[in-house]
Amino acid sequence: MKEIITFLQELQHNNNREWFTANKARYVAAQTRFNSFVDELIGEICRFDDTVLGLTAKDCTYRIYRDVRFSADKSPYKTHMGAFICPGGKKSGYSGYYFHIGTGGDGYPYGHMLATGDYCHDPKALQIIREDIAGGEGDFATIVHAVAPTFTLDDESALKRNPKGFEHETQYLEYLRLRAFCLIHHPDTDFMCAPHLAQRTAKLFRPTQPFLHYINRAIRYSKEKQL
Repeated sequence: MKEIITFLQELQHNNNREWFTANKARYVAAQTRFNSFVDELIGEICRFDDTVLGLTAKDCTYRIYRDVRFSADKSPYKTHMGAFICPGGKKSGYSGYYFHIGTGGDGYPYGHMLATGDYCHDPKALQIIREDIAGGEGDFATIVHAVAPTFTLDDESALKRNPKGFEHETQYLEYLRLRAFCLIHHPDTDFMCAPHLAQRTAKLFRPTQPFLHYINRAIRYSKEKQL
């Protein structure tokens, strides 16, 4: 992974079409290395979560080219590589395991990141998740506590007040007010560059599988209700 990080760091400082074109062969090599890693990681995750069986890197990875149509930042290229490993692939609407390698800086998108869940949920699925939490007698809290402190819940977009339909709930408010049900861990560059990365990453993801199952159960139910 060191070569990928070095390429992304240089791209960050030369984020223009001229430099990218001149270094296209390096990008292709980095992309090929990353895709090979993602295929290996999928295989490791399948050992404990068969919902992602049959996926390949193509189903889970993203283009490096940025969509700048509605962005003030007109940099043409992303300075990270990511893979979203979820049932049915990245466009399925289900939550999954996200692997993100950046330049090694601070914050998104520069820092490295592992995440389980998703940052954006369909409103119908979000409603069902909240109903499950409210009526679950603490089962969701148990699942979250089982992965702490390695993974933490993303609460940056949390509501200040109870969501509609839960105005009178007094338990589990820290969860009911979430708008993104996503567990996050920020590994350092040493972690990313050490041997056996796929196996070590899967080992971190494994305890988050019950959380993902909980979220995807609600998503699946919301999809069935729309049929």
